[in-house]
Amino acid sequence: MTDFFNHTVGMSYDWAWFVATIVGILVIALPLMLAVAMIIYADRKIWAAMALRRGPNVVGPFGLLQSFADGLKVFLQETIVPAAANRVLFLLAPIITFTVALIVWAVIPFQAGVVLADINVGLLYVLAASSLGVYGIILSGWASNSKYPFYSALRAAAQMVSYEVAIGFVLISVVLWAGTFNLSGIVEAQRAIYRFLPVNGFGFNPLLFPMAVVFLISALAETQRAPFDLTEAESELVAGYQTEYSSMSFALFWLGEYANVLLMCALNATLFWGGWLPPIDWAPLYYVPGIIWLFAKILFFFFVFSWIKATVPRYRYDQLMRLGWKVFLPLSLFWVFLVSGVLMIHRVGL
Repeated sequence: MTDFFNHTVGMSYDWAWFVATIVGILVIALPLMLAVAMIIYADRKIWAAMALRRGPNVVGPFGLLQSFADGLKVFLQETIVPAAANRVLFLLAPIITFTVALIVWAVIPFQAGVVLADINVGLLYVLAASSLGVYGIILSGWASNSKYPFYSALRAAAQMVSYEVAIGFVLISVVLWAGTFNLSGIVEAQRAIYRFLPVNGFGFNPLLFPMAVVFLISALAETQRAPFDLTEAESELVAGYQTEYSSMSFALFWLGEYANVLLMCALNATLFWGGWLPPIDWAPLYYVPGIIWLFAKILFFFFVFSWIKATVPRYRYDQLMRLGWKVFLPLSLFWVFLVSGVLMIHRVGL
């Protein structure tokens, strides 16, 4: 795209790079916002179907415009800042949460060569940027100057840090097997992983499949989705760290949460299930554009997220922390040694 603006339009290289970067950001961010609106609608319809209810069906055909009506409603509401709150931090917290949810998408490869920033340390960037989201949550709870949002923010911080440790060790196993931190390289390393079985994806590897399951469950906890939504335990914390928020500041938390859910679905697909590659390494399947395969996998994982939320009861907080520290952390740490040992034996030929 830089070459297009440089040679075809006649811009200088610096301006061409700048405009191409802005266009690339908009091409990702605007469809993502539309996807978030529609995915909220899909979430509500899935829950309704599993509870034998209708779900949104009034605003627009089949209720498709319900999310936009809800967005218009919060946009027209007044932004209320509690009198005792720290005004600057109170308004900054949802901005941080929403921004962090967007910047991680810069390194997600949608197809071969279709990525905003194809950096060599893409996976490290994902870990670094996604871990910043906890700051927005802590600031929102503390700046509200209310004890229930503050308790919820502390819960969220402990929960996110706990499961990020397990996720980090899971990703080490993937990096060891793929031999690169570049997300496009990780996807390419999943092409035809067996000579005798034409499948694409580390998830089909018996040695890495348990880590795919751990990553999926940890992703639920990282995004505070049921059964790990202890930050919004209504019987204990009213509505969580965003209790004091209204209008667009509340909507930014809502959009950031669903953008993070879509991100975790994309990472599941990219790291373990072949990303833009078809699930079977069969030539006719490659005629389908890779971005279609990626979107199909993202939608499948989102359905799994909604399915779990509609059917699994909420954990107690001690059960949540026990699973993270006493089960997932030792398991993922042991798997790092197991995977590295197998690779050493295989590559060195001991």
